[in-house]
Amino acid sequence: MSIDEALALMTELIKTTIFVGGPILGAALVGGVLIGIVQTATQISEASIAFVVKAGCVLLVVLLGGNMLASRTVQYTRDTFSRISQVVR
Repeated sequence: MSIDEALALMTELIKTTIFVGGPILGAALVGGVLIGIVQTATQISEASIAFVVKAGCVLLVVLLGGNMLASRTVQYTRDTFSRISQVVR
């Protein structure tokens, strides 16, 4: 395996990780910021509220886009397993 092929494999890994993890982490971030603003405005400092909202946002993203995220992960796994013979050389 040449350096270019190894870099291509690592680039695809990073792209897949961002594609799969990005929406989930983004939803948790947005939910956390919004609930933080609401908690600050109302002076409620309950950690469980933020956790429930973040968990709900993540669940919503997984329910709505889980099929797309899983298919991308499966495709990357198949591509990687098909390249094992090239990597081992």
